[in-house]
Amino acid sequence: MGLTAKIRTRDGWAVSHAVVTVTDMTGAQVLRAEADAEGVVRDPNPMAPGPYTVIVTAVGYAPAAATAIVTASGRAEVGTVTLARQGGTELPPPGPWTVDPAHSTVGAVAQHLGISSVRGRFTDFAATVEIAPDDIAKSRVEAVIRAESIDTGNGMRDEHLRSADFLDVARFPEITYRSTGLTPAGSDRWTVSGDLTLHGVVRPVDLDLAYLGTGADPWGGTRAAFRATAELHREDFAMNYNQVVQAGIAAIGTTLRVELDVQAVQGESLPQA
Repeated sequence: MGLTAKIRTRDGWAVSHAVVTVTDMTGAQVLRAEADAEGVVRDPNPMAPGPYTVIVTAVGYAPAAATAIVTASGRAEVGTVTLARQGGTELPPPGPWTVDPAHSTVGAVAQHLGISSVRGRFTDFAATVEIAPDDIAKSRVEAVIRAESIDTGNGMRDEHLRSADFLDVARFPEITYRSTGLTPAGSDRWTVSGDLTLHGVVRPVDLDLAYLGTGADPWGGTRAAFRATAELHREDFAMNYNQVVQAGIAAIGTTLRVELDVQAVQGESLPQA
């Protein structure tokens, strides 16, 4: 075995799309190898004894350099090379993630009488996230919300929201969102572009997404947390009902602020209770 190296993030996750380039002291390239799915580089060809420079690159990460000494046996054990995300923020490991509804909130805020706010949430929803291994911009999210699960804390108001004046849950039982792209907006923030289907109307909607971190849970799994917001206009989704009170003030605001607090579990399904 010639050169061996292990490529990891600061959190210890494998960087499976890393590329290792080795140059000699004259700057000439003598080796180029790609990491496997476990973030490990193994090149079987022995190398000439002496010092070498090892450069590790990966999309979305800052390059890292190390020095390797090849022994008389022709082997060079670089060890673990740690890559930092560009911008300094680590991301969840790639692959599928499943949103945990028990520890997530899908909420919305509407203005009432022009002076206060009414908050509501949907209690029945499911969502999946796919973190792309080579380019975070290729990551995807899909969500399905049961419209009838709206809960504002007032039964009469909730029934009105379920009626044909608003959500019309009898005709449109599901609200769906499917992402179409992801654009960096900061070191730990992104703009998620996607299509929202609401009240039978499909409109492009951008989510302002913040990544809050990753950690282990008590059940042996790994969880990631996100917060996202968006602004919707009811008339964009053919929900034009309103009641005008004194001085021309609408009883219910036409703008909705969507607030998402999401906790996702690594894997294609939630852990069994």
